Amino acid sequence: MACSMGRRASSIGLLIVLCLALVSCGANARGGRGGGGGRGVPNVVIGKEFNVLQHGAVPGGRVDSTEGFMQAWIAACAYPSAARVVIPPGVFKVAEIIFSGPCKSPTPIVVQLMGTVRADSDLSNYPDKGWITVTRVNGIMILGGGTLDAQGANVWKYNDCKRNSDCVHLPATLYLVNVQNARIQWVHLVNSMGFHMHVSECQDVRVNHVDITAPAESPNTDGIHVSKSQIVKIGTTNIATGDDCISVGQGAMNVTVKKVTCGPGHGFSVGSLGKLPNELDVRGVIVRNCTLTGTTNGVRIKTFPASDPSRASGIVFGNIVMNNVVNPVIIDQSYGGRPTDQVRMIQELNLSTFKHQVQRCQEHRYSLLEPEIEKIQNEKEKMSIELDQDIHALKAQIESTKYQVINYLLYTLIVTSGVFVAMIRFMKDSA
Repeated sequence: MACSMGRRASSIGLLIVLCLALVSCGANARGGRGGGGGRGVPNVVIGKEFNVLQHGAVPGGRVDSTEGFMQAWIAACAYPSAARVVIPPGVFKVAEIIFSGPCKSPTPIVVQLMGTVRADSDLSNYPDKGWITVTRVNGIMILGGGTLDAQGANVWKYNDCKRNSDCVHLPATLYLVNVQNARIQWVHLVNSMGFHMHVSECQDVRVNHVDITAPAESPNTDGIHVSKSQIVKIGTTNIATGDDCISVGQGAMNVTVKKVTCGPGHGFSVGSLGKLPNELDVRGVIVRNCTLTGTTNGVRIKTFPASDPSRASGIVFGNIVMNNVVNPVIIDQSYGGRPTDQVRMIQELNLSTFKHQVQRCQEHRYSLLEPEIEKIQNEKEKMSIELDQDIHALKAQIESTKYQVINYLLYTLIVTSGVFVAMIRFMKDSA
């Protein structure tokens, strides 16, 4: 239904269809967490093997194996037929890695991750946006049941983005940029320095059976962030982190999220949008059959005010189970808290069914337009103070008027008494 929000905001247009049919908050979450236990990891047997051990990598987690990983990739990328990079069981320490294309293989290159890869905690070794970056590759599969451990706890103290707007974001564990036809499945991403997975300028990316884990207090550790990408499908994935489980930024189109469990974390988020001028539209984001447990937020749309026009359209949230979620739904059109005199329109916003079911959730808060609620509360407090002042002034005025009335009555009584006495004397004298 069309909804006029009756408030001042920026010119970012949101054309949103929120088909929010949420199950009662007391329902139990479906699906479990637990590092992939009980899930079968498919065996990869095709393609020529390029083992990182044969290119200089050393297991044990003490020796830097960055060069061994890079050389194994370079050899596999140059191979003219099916190829796979094998990371065997064991612990490997690496700094920034860039898996760069284009590659010669006519089929997707497979990265078979069976061991645990740990990041070097020296931030000077990460001049770019990612710890493990895949770029300019058409066709890649990363799978195998292994773990990428960024050891973010060693560097989270350097994340000051909440205090410093010009901060430098810490590197993402897995950064896909300018990649086509990517499949990420059956892997574990643990304790990222920045985002766990960042998908940017990509097309046809599918993420399935991935476990993402970081503490609730870890800063800016989004599970999966998607921007400037088309056809991204995320399914059957468990995410526990300190920020958004899945966030969708500018330029994202045709993003589908299904059967994802989230918690702890900040829920599923579209935005923030409109912080920078000339941002790209967001179109076609579908989130269905997901479960959130113990999260700060459920589903959220965040837009900055006073920014150049852009649009978010075709956004659908459906069949979402929420357990102990503080803010089930947030539509925040003043993200960042900056005032504006511009008006933004929201059309085709349907929250009726969702609102009814959220209100059944005890100890939960339904937050629609948080800044507006805060504004109303502030105005209420201001009105209360002004009312108290008016009442006090009225009481003082009444007290003053009361004494004036008493004085007037006494004066009238005295005058009347004098007249009465004079009349009696006159009557006596006349007799």
